[in-house]
Amino acid sequence: MTCAEITGEMVPAQAPWQRFVRLGQRVAGLLLRPKTLGVRAVALDDQNRVFLVRHTYLPGFCLPGGGVEARETALRSLERELDEEGGLETTGPARLVGFYYNPKHSSRDHVVLYLVRARQTKPRPADWEIAECGFFPLDALPENTTPATRAHIQEALGFSQPSLHW
Repeated sequence: MTCAEITGEMVPAQAPWQRFVRLGQRVAGLLLRPKTLGVRAVALDDQNRVFLVRHTYLPGFCLPGGGVEARETALRSLERELDEEGGLETTGPARLVGFYYNPKHSSRDHVVLYLVRARQTKPRPADWEIAECGFFPLDALPENTTPATRAHIQEALGFSQPSLHW
């Protein structure tokens, strides 16, 4: 049922060219202004240590995660990124912490943050992407842990309100 059918409004029929123009607008919007979506995790082990990664191309330690690929759910992306970046598997359900706008990446980027329990099932050697990674006590994070990472850990653990921005 359409809005017009519900409200009883008279809506003129669209000419074929109008439908074509609308389709063109949608395609142009996707090509010129694609939205991007990423996932990150505050991954805690059974000792309540948090897993952090240090990328080769970014300064400081940060939360594991990455981009959601086409035809992939956010949770599937989270599982894939945890495995790729740390050899981690989740040991319980992921809890949604927040949905953040990330203007530092692009004007149409968003990041979904989850809190998960995880364990490392295989070692993660350093390579071209990950310089180092591991579990760290919450009260002894590496000195070069980014301020944003520290803030998001606090948000995930309920010590502060989630921000609207990544």
